[in-house]
Formats: sequence, C-alpha cells, structure tokens
Amino acid sequence: MIRKIKVFFKRKFRDKFKKLISKKDIELLSNKNFVIISNNCWGGALYRWYNRSYNSPFVGLFLYGPCYIKLLSNFDFYIKQELNFIEISSYKDRIKDYPVALLGDVEIHFTHYDSEEEAKEKWERRTARMLEEKNKDRYFFKICDRERVTKAHLIQFHNLPLKNKISFAINDYEALKGKNHIKMFESHKNEKRTVPNGKKVFKLTFLYFNLNNWLLSGAEH
Repeated sequence: MIRKIKVFFKRKFRDKFKKLISKKDIELLSNKNFVIISNNCWGGALYRWYNRSYNSPFVGLFLYGPCYIKLLSNFDFYIKQELNFIEISSYKDRIKDYPVALLGDVEIHFTHYDSEEEAKEKWERRTARMLEEKNKDRYFFKICDRERVTKAHLIQFHNLPLKNKISFAINDYEALKGKNHIKMFESHKNEKRTVPNGKKVFKLTFLYFNLNNWLLSGAEH
C-alpha cells in the first residue's frame, strides 16, 4: 500500500513538471550513446523522451514472446537477415491490418507502418545506424509480459548473456529476485494478465525505476 501511494504522488509530480523533467533528462544523457532493443513501443517512447534519433529498428513494431527470445538468443545473426514480408502470421490472436515480415524465422509485426515499403526502408536505415555502434555494452534490452511473453520467457530473457536488461510484468517471480525485474501495479484495462501497452509502460517506468541511472551506467534499480 505504501508503495502504491508513493507511485501515485510520483505520477502527479511528473505530470505537473513533465517539460522541465524531460529537459533535465535530455541534458543529463546528452553525451551518452545508447541503443534500445524493445519488444514493443516502449523503445520508441524512450527515444522521443530523450529527443534522440532512432538508432534502432525496434520502433513502431512488436514481437511475440517466443520470437523475441529467439531473436535475442542469436541477435548478431538475426539482425543481419533480410526482411521477407508474409501474408499470414503464425500467431492467430489478432487481425493483421499492418505489414508482417520474417527475419529468418522470427516474425516482426510492424503495427505502426502503412506499407511494406515504409517498414522495409525504415528497418534497413535504422538497422544500419544501429550497427554503427560496435560497443555492445551500450545496447539496452527490454521485455514485458505482453504478446505471449510468459514467466518462462522472462526467466530466459534474464539468463541471456546480455549486459543491460530490464523486464516489466504484473507479477513478481522468485526466480527473478535480484534481477532487473519490475512488478507493476497497473495492468491492461481489458485484461488483468499483462502490463499496459508499451507507451503507457514507458510513462510509468520512471515511477518504478531510475531510467537515467540505468542508461548512464547499466546499474540495476
């Protein structure tokens, strides 16, 4: 209950002083280069908050849990594969009214793109920009419990040999104690099994976690 009260007042404070806080955060990280890899729109919201160009292709899209873990498990291989757009997704839980592509055998869902041409052009341009950053310690990886991300996926994620990782879920797990795992009080308004969408989770991130410190040093919360 005390934690919930603290979160409530933090949210009110940040809403009131949003522009001032954003300006301060932008200045604080002005000399820090980073690449954000996210399973949904959390990453794009982060780039916009810090007023950064997208040096990551993981913007305006999402990956289902099994594909995201597969991609991260062999990231250097998959990121060099060519996109091949498909008509039918192997995931049947929503209408696909946006471009879907395979990166090897990993599905990428371009939810915020109007055409395959736009998705391909931006993916390739941003991937090339990302690969200019050779220092993998500057890559930051995020996952949350949406789009078929299970407890097992969260555990697999934290066991990957990636330096900077953070996860969000509505549940805490004994296996993730001591990891950079955030239990959120807020959940999706239509279902109580996941955190909200990526943009909303980003907005809430600051209430639970010192994002500036993480991006500056990779330090855990």
